[in-house]
Amino acid sequence: MTAFNDESGPGDALRRALGVSRRRFLSTCTAAGAAAVAAPVFGASPALAQSAHHSGGGGGHALVPASKRGIILYTVRDATGRDPLASNLPSGFREVFKELARHGYKQVEFAGYGQHANAPGGANLESVEGAKLLRSWLDEYGLRAQGNHGFIPGSWPLSQPDLDTFKKHLEIANILGMDHMGTGGDPTGSAYRSDWDTAADKWNALGKIAHGAGLKLYTHNHDAAYGFLLDGGPLDAQGKPTRSSGIRKLEYFLKVTDPKTVWLEMDIFWAHVAQYKFHTYTAHDGSQRENVFDPAALVSRNNKRYPLFHAKDGTVNETNGMGYDMVPFGTGVIDYEKFFTRVGAMNYHNPMVEQDNAPSDTDLGQSLKYAKIGYDNLAGLRKKH
Repeated sequence: MTAFNDESGPGDALRRALGVSRRRFLSTCTAAGAAAVAAPVFGASPALAQSAHHSGGGGGHALVPASKRGIILYTVRDATGRDPLASNLPSGFREVFKELARHGYKQVEFAGYGQHANAPGGANLESVEGAKLLRSWLDEYGLRAQGNHGFIPGSWPLSQPDLDTFKKHLEIANILGMDHMGTGGDPTGSAYRSDWDTAADKWNALGKIAHGAGLKLYTHNHDAAYGFLLDGGPLDAQGKPTRSSGIRKLEYFLKVTDPKTVWLEMDIFWAHVAQYKFHTYTAHDGSQRENVFDPAALVSRNNKRYPLFHAKDGTVNETNGMGYDMVPFGTGVIDYEKFFTRVGAMNYHNPMVEQDNAPSDTDLGQSLKYAKIGYDNLAGLRKKH
């Protein structure tokens, strides 16, 4: 790990966000890194994770009610995609649902409807009949579907084929009993306000269609969407603005979309990566200004716009450009007790455990083991009196 110096910089922003002194930050990061290397994943959590995440089994109320403990199936995509004829491990949606319910989960978020061709129902369940089969398995194991990272039309204005496909996905979502339907991508990859205005027009239109079908349409975002909007200052050779007012892209999107029809899912890990990466901007007058992102504060200001979260954890790493490495939920340094306490409304929010790198080529059962760790640590979060 790169040493932190005394000047203000990305390390300082991360340290301040974690709310610890420089000396404690250095010592706990070192201890956490050593523990992560030395201890197996089923052993003791890293030192900082112990202090940040857990109050153990004693005291306080559960921060995440049992009925709200969920997981996105992307975390266990290797298991749903596994050939049941070639493995004794849980394979395909039905067996994975059974295993997740055994772990204690009550909710799932889909990441598409594909599984191994030899699993019950076949490879592609992205149809009305496939949705009915999936719903029967969800009901069998006491699970509820809360969303899907699925189809958002690429066209704008909407083409008829795109509109028809979008409506098919709304029908599938309703069969599955979802309250929400969404996507894993940003509304736009652009930094320019004009492109976010266009994206807002499109999402307002799509959100209205989804609302008419009884669903909340949501966008899930990574770190880039929390970067600063380019909305002023000198123009470049293409006539595009080069400087920022200091508003972040998604903050602007929240302002120009309809709060009754457009929703968001915060990936809390990627929001903290944005906190690490995007802490200064060039103002319209050319001055450099600091604005450290506070993910929980953004949610608190727009609480009802965030019905879903991705609960993903990380350990500090200043050498990878992100500030964090992904680890099983509850074994990193992101302070979820503090985050969930600050945003409140836990009977409204739906946290979905996620770990992008949970599947392993050498331990074929790893992703489901990590799913169990994630559930236990989500269930163990307590609000201290």
